[in-house]
Amino acid sequence: MIPAIVADIGGVNLISWTVALYQIGSIIAGAASGLLTKRYGLKLPMVLATATYGFGCMISAVAPEMWVLLVGRQLQGFGGGALIAISFVSIGIIFPRRLVPRAIAAVSFTWGTSAFLGPLIGGLFVEYADWRLGFWFFTLQSALLLTWILTQVKARLDGSQVVQQVSFPFWRLVILSFGILLIAYSGIEFSATRTTIYFCLGILCMVLFLRLDSRHQHNRLLPRHPISLGNRLSAGLTMILCFTIASIAISVYGPLIMTLLHGVSALVAGYVIACSSIGWSIAAVTVSGLAEKYDTRAILSGMTLLIVSIGGFVYSVPNGPVWLIAFFALAEGAGFGMAWSFILRRMTSLAEKSEQERISAAMPTVQRFGYAFGAAYIGIVANAAGLGSSTDTTVIASAARIIFLACIPFAVIGIFAAFKFVSTESND
Repeated sequence: MIPAIVADIGGVNLISWTVALYQIGSIIAGAASGLLTKRYGLKLPMVLATATYGFGCMISAVAPEMWVLLVGRQLQGFGGGALIAISFVSIGIIFPRRLVPRAIAAVSFTWGTSAFLGPLIGGLFVEYADWRLGFWFFTLQSALLLTWILTQVKARLDGSQVVQQVSFPFWRLVILSFGILLIAYSGIEFSATRTTIYFCLGILCMVLFLRLDSRHQHNRLLPRHPISLGNRLSAGLTMILCFTIASIAISVYGPLIMTLLHGVSALVAGYVIACSSIGWSIAAVTVSGLAEKYDTRAILSGMTLLIVSIGGFVYSVPNGPVWLIAFFALAEGAGFGMAWSFILRRMTSLAEKSEQERISAAMPTVQRFGYAFGAAYIGIVANAAGLGSSTDTTVIASAARIIFLACIPFAVIGIFAAFKFVSTESND
């Protein structure tokens, strides 16, 4: 719906914020979900998350300007991020390790269904009604979900929840969020000095968050030293971080570029982006029955496919045709889907038993962190390349090429981290 929203209320230079703020909300809620489920069980956190998501949809539906819509997106991120993280925590608790890939595949299949329906619903509202009605529809959806949670979800996972008084890591999450906001803000209006200062301050905030988090024991959000190549567990999280940064550009700017450059409708652009989620779901279901001895092959094959897809976007997005963009979007999703279940299984096998819940929650948290950082980073690249400041197709095509070329360094780091993650040597 982004092209229609921008045409109505403006804010083309804030497009990356519609993703970055959603992801910041998801990071905060997702990081806190493990602690909240330990203390309150499943039902209360799920109720609060769903209500917050619905309220965010209502705000977006009535937004007169882009900044109001961004407030709604932030609240949607809080709610959606919490629900996803609680799902991962539940899978890690309920299922034995051999069944985790099948459980993840079931979640992926459901997600793929929503990825198919989401662009259809949004596109239909844009084409035949109004984008605001699309957000009202999602508000209704959250109300139905809330009703189901209140009547069907147990308060606690039988025998697995231990009520604990754990302090909430408020200031650490503030520092992390502030860092991502600084990076996003640095790219709204590109200036070499201004952008560099805010970007570096944002990176410093995130480094400070990691250092402070590693010093805590009871309410630590991530494993110690999560972003490094020093041990296999950290390498796995680094791999997730880098590949999510490298893959977010097609979701953030793909629809806008396709409508401006290739003349497709919002509905068609939405389905091209949905190919990523559909590819993820198909691949996850297809490989879910693989035995643990095939984990390494599945992970490396998936990450290699991701690199191929990112390279494919460098050519296909500025040059077309649209079906080729859709093909690489499908490949990108398949790469994640092929590897994701086995990444979780390998991580839980590497982690100490006391750390397994934290690792289960850390995976989607780091993924969301990568998406938020990636959206902010790509926003800087896009604005510096002149996207949004010109209607000339040559300028738009050049900006599109630069955007996807800027993703490749992170993909290269990600593949190095992948080889470290699957290695058999133990210096952990």
